[in-house]
Amino acid sequence: MEARLARMALKGDQHAFAEIVGLYQDKLYYMSYRMLYNRQEAEDVVQETFLRVYKNLDRYDDTMKFSTWIYRIATNLCIDRLRKRKPSFSLDAETGDHDGIDGYSMIPSDDRTPESELMLSDTQRIIHNAIETLPAKYKSVMVLRYLQDMSLQEIGDVLELPVTTVKTRVHRGREFLRKKLEHKL
Repeated sequence: MEARLARMALKGDQHAFAEIVGLYQDKLYYMSYRMLYNRQEAEDVVQETFLRVYKNLDRYDDTMKFSTWIYRIATNLCIDRLRKRKPSFSLDAETGDHDGIDGYSMIPSDDRTPESELMLSDTQRIIHNAIETLPAKYKSVMVLRYLQDMSLQEIGDVLELPVTTVKTRVHRGREFLRKKLEHKL
């Protein structure tokens, strides 16, 4: 359906492009916010993504899923922004051999109630802070895997990486979060 909309938009159909925006605006914002933890930056990424999609519709390869293409654009924009930030840690400095908790599985969804919000607020803050310290290459795979529920193959397609690299980054990202969270949760 999106490929058809993209072809129509390429021919100048503004309604088709508006449909694409409607289909992806919230999804891209959610993903961008989870990577950047900054509303303004996430909104900027979504806007820039749609500008790039519009400018490059003629380059869209309709043998690829449209969602893969648009997520690739948004993810790359997020990674660029993360790389421009100063790193706040060194992965090599992390040491310790303790069994941790599945902290990434406790990341809250967006359908929260006031009661669950209150109960989870401390946990959310701790997890949020841990995710915030992930290097961009791990943060992107963790967000796509656990917050966007993408398969390893889909993540590989979005990031243009082999599935084996994605698996390694998911594993290392989980290890990093486990070490960060084991003494806090």
